[in-house]
Formats: sequence, C-alpha cells, structure tokens
Amino acid sequence: MFEGDARVRAGEVIAKVFALKNPQAAPADIEIEKHRLTDAPLVIGVVSFTKPHPKVPPWEQELSAGASAMNIVTAATALGYGACWLTGWFAFDRDVLDGLGLKADEKLAGFIHIGRASKASQDRPRPALTDIVTRF
Repeated sequence: MFEGDARVRAGEVIAKVFALKNPQAAPADIEIEKHRLTDAPLVIGVVSFTKPHPKVPPWEQELSAGASAMNIVTAATALGYGACWLTGWFAFDRDVLDGLGLKADEKLAGFIHIGRASKASQDRPRPALTDIVTRF
C-alpha cells in the first residue's frame, strides 16, 4: 500500500529505473514517471505469486490476484470513492519490482488508485458484444 510520502518514494524508484533504461529521455519525461503514483491519496499494489499446488494451477492462482483487485475496486466504488486499476510498463519491470521490495517470485497484478473523483469518469471505446461473444 502506498500513501503519503510512500507514493513519492515509489515514484522515485520508477523514475530512476526509467532514466537508466532510457538515457535519452527528456527531464520532463522522467518527471512524469516520478509522479505515476501521486494522482490518488491511496494506491494499493496487488501482488501475485504462485506456488506448486496439486489442485490449483499457476494460471488460476494469478487470476485470483485479478479477482482480488477487481473486488477492491468494486468495494471502493460502493463506498463512494473513485477507484481505478492500472498497470503501466513499471508494473512489469523487474528492476522496479525489486526496487519496490517485491520478492523474485512475486509479480504485480496492478495498482489500484483510490480517492475522490475530481471529474466525471469517461469510458473508453468498447467492442460490440457481438464481435467478442460466441454462443455454444
């Protein structure tokens, strides 16, 4: 969980890795990376890890992290907060994950940003259901 100054410290980790991997990056771009987790007062990092299990395959274990994330978004919304589940390049970058303290066998399912909405949310274009749903 990232709140207060922890959001800033995490952003510094993200910006440092970005700058190392993009030496030609403009200072303004590095500054953007530094503020990735500061738009909301609370950001929850949902961590996923798998372990061998005779009845629960790794894929199902990973899906459970996604289900947990969606339940957090739903609960926050039901309580009247604005909530958004995001990833971004840094959620998949091992150097960032290490810098945030994740163990080698842990992955990030994403970051859930929670706060009060400052404007109405705008939905992005969605495919027509007839284009993506099939019936058996």
